[in-house]
Amino acid sequence: MILSFVLLGMTVGLRSMTAMAVLCWFAWAQLLPQHGWSFWVGSLVSAIVFTVFALGEYVVDTLPKTPSRTAPGPLIVRIVFGGLVGALAAHAVIEPAVGGAIFGVIGALIGAFGGVRVRMYWAKSWGKDLPVALLESAVALGLAVGACWQLHGLLKSILSSLPYAAQ
Repeated sequence: MILSFVLLGMTVGLRSMTAMAVLCWFAWAQLLPQHGWSFWVGSLVSAIVFTVFALGEYVVDTLPKTPSRTAPGPLIVRIVFGGLVGALAAHAVIEPAVGGAIFGVIGALIGAFGGVRVRMYWAKSWGKDLPVALLESAVALGLAVGACWQLHGLLKSILSSLPYAAQ
């Protein structure tokens, strides 16, 4: 479970809006239902808005003038969204949101600083940044879907172990 929160945070470190968009779609599809303070995540509007933001980020990330993800502004966004995504994911699987937020922030920092190093290495090796940027976007999407799917499986097992949960 902690690994899922860290992986979602790493996704935020790579692409700040991807994990949020995936989490919204999982919540909308009732695979990771949200309740209480996080009810807004499961709305179709949230899923569409964050998907548009994520797609826009994929495009902007391929531009040569895009600032580094480790610059203060983009890094703060990643830290905030890493914490938010971690908290939302933890809340969905009936865990303390604070723990999810902490592990989400840790993952966001790993994704931001580790991702920039890996990207610079591969871009230098290949001689082009665009293929590496596209591959990085695909990896971020895969990480987010994989982590949410793992949390969905965990939630199913938690709910099936509760008495009268199926009724």
